[in-house]
Amino acid sequence: MINQPLSKKITTPGASDLLTFAKLGVQKELCDILQQKKITVPTPIQTQTIPVVLKGSDCIGIAQTGTGKTFAFVLPMIQYLSAHPKNKALIIVPTRELAYQVDEVCQWFSQKFRLRPLVIVGGASMSQQIQILKKEPRIIIATPGRLRDHIQRKTIHLRQASYIVLDEADRMFDMGFAPQIHAVLKEVPKVEERQTLLFSATLPDAIMKLATQYMRTPIRIETTPIQITPKEIHQEMVVIDRAHKKTALISILKPLKGTILVFMRTKHQAAKLTKDLRLAGYKTEELHSNLSLGQRRRSMAAIQSRRSQILVATDIAARGIDITHIEIVINYDLPDSPEDYIHRIGRTGRAGRTGRAISFVCADQGDQLKSIQRLMKAQIQQVHLEAVPTVPLKNTTRYNPKRGARRRPSFSRRKYGSSRSSSQNRGRKQY
Repeated sequence: MINQPLSKKITTPGASDLLTFAKLGVQKELCDILQQKKITVPTPIQTQTIPVVLKGSDCIGIAQTGTGKTFAFVLPMIQYLSAHPKNKALIIVPTRELAYQVDEVCQWFSQKFRLRPLVIVGGASMSQQIQILKKEPRIIIATPGRLRDHIQRKTIHLRQASYIVLDEADRMFDMGFAPQIHAVLKEVPKVEERQTLLFSATLPDAIMKLATQYMRTPIRIETTPIQITPKEIHQEMVVIDRAHKKTALISILKPLKGTILVFMRTKHQAAKLTKDLRLAGYKTEELHSNLSLGQRRRSMAAIQSRRSQILVATDIAARGIDITHIEIVINYDLPDSPEDYIHRIGRTGRAGRTGRAISFVCADQGDQLKSIQRLMKAQIQQVHLEAVPTVPLKNTTRYNPKRGARRRPSFSRRKYGSSRSSSQNRGRKQY
């Protein structure tokens, strides 16, 4: 069970300012590389997690996106593998984009410590992955679906993978990867013979059950209250008719100079809006499951290098995409769940920067708006645009006389960017 007495929770901003990575127990060679990258002060999640992991304890780390969770498990991993030359590390992530992001961090240390990572994701060459697996790489970064494929083909062996990381675990469960995760964890060493780390922005019941089954009295570390948005993000909403959304978007885009992330509900809408914005003269990229791996990487590269200003995406980009210079997040469509709203707007205001998020709310979405605000325990400021008329917001919450309380609206769990049924969308290929 979860070792609650050992749980740690930080709520004081700047608690890590007096510490250095060296004081946390990080080796000098690693600190030197961090110094070269101008990373000198650990974040709260790093401050609390790294010493616990270096002691060999299992750990559940809960923190807002953009707080440095990757370094919290990569730095101890490098030290662990250096001290145990016959062992391996396995990092499981929900999306290809996050896999390559983690790989980029690991590459910083690969040459010095001779620990070259291998990324195993769908959309990449299976045969090439098999060839590299034959060389027994000691760091494997994988998405659950492709990793399960290799296990079934018996092209990968995980009995030496004694350092396990589940990153963005709640997102993997949301995407329907629970069966693959359970299957993978049956292939690694026993609980007593491995160290298991779980990182997430939220902690639903499914994750708690996973922890009790596959972790060894994990220490829970929580640096910020779950499901609370950062104060650095200024949130606004516009209540408009659906037919006026595009006009409203253009009016918001005109004065902006920085990078813009626009969230759509489906991949078809994302593709259409991308085309419309390009015709209007905006340098725009798209990111959704209809794109190949190469197309998605090119889109991200264009945004990272600022060659393009606007990224139109489905919720595939709601987590794991670390673009520090996003000026504003625009929710062209509200998400299906209030938790996804928090992960969307978390793409701005990262790494200590201020951010802005604006959402288009239709008249019949009053219940969705209330659920988002209830989760955040805060109101979103309503603003008005000169380009489009504001419409009144309807309240469609129904009263349940048996319970004597208002019933919380249920959100559809249909995956973004798909016209298939919810059960079909649980498959890994959607992402």
